[in-house]
Amino acid sequence: MVRGPEYLSSKVKIPGGEYLLKPLGFDWIKGSTKISEILNNPKHRIRKALESEFPTGNKPFVWAFNLQVPSKDNYSAVAYFVAMEPIPKGSLMDQFLKGDDGFRNSRLKLIANIVKGPWIVRKAVGEQAICIIGRALTCKHCIAENFIEVDIDIGSSMVASAIVHLAFGYLTTLTVDLAFVIEAQTESELPERILGAVRFSELNTASARPIELSSDGSAGSLQSSLPTRLWKSFSNLLHPEMIN
Repeated sequence: MVRGPEYLSSKVKIPGGEYLLKPLGFDWIKGSTKISEILNNPKHRIRKALESEFPTGNKPFVWAFNLQVPSKDNYSAVAYFVAMEPIPKGSLMDQFLKGDDGFRNSRLKLIANIVKGPWIVRKAVGEQAICIIGRALTCKHCIAENFIEVDIDIGSSMVASAIVHLAFGYLTTLTVDLAFVIEAQTESELPERILGAVRFSELNTASARPIELSSDGSAGSLQSSLPTRLWKSFSNLLHPEMIN
């Protein structure tokens, strides 16, 4: 549920509807230090897939949300989405990309639902958790010509860190929905639209893929042949008629 067209006067929310971005992928990864600036490395599988599928001309624009989990093993849950069409000038998405960090920190909103999990976790999180990410947590925005990555340091908040530490103990039993929204704060910006959403279910720490990190902590290549799967994702988005 997101802010409806008359939310400022009525406080009425409406179903989010179709997402603005297409889902592209999800990574559950770990590194020797905190993982950040994943897409800054040209060897990353998404960067390689972009170059392979779109060697010339305009490339689709990728959005990555990197949830840095406070743990000794430096896990990250990363959701990737893609805009296949040009972002409309003057839209909230356009303002978000062209604005400064102050604007981005005041607008990016996370909506989290615990779909399935033990009572103690559901009690700690509540029926639904909604927050302006940049006000509650430290965020780092990495923006380039064909992508934006938001590194979200969950450990920067004692409250958020405590909740995640609690939930981590029940990770293999959890099903969680996460939606990312740019908050509408004026009537002309309403109704809100969901950028993208992801559901993860029954994650296991043992299944987190290790990645190489450079000396500055930025992420390098994922191990394995995952780019093949990602290229297929791009192809399916470009040619949906080919999907059985």
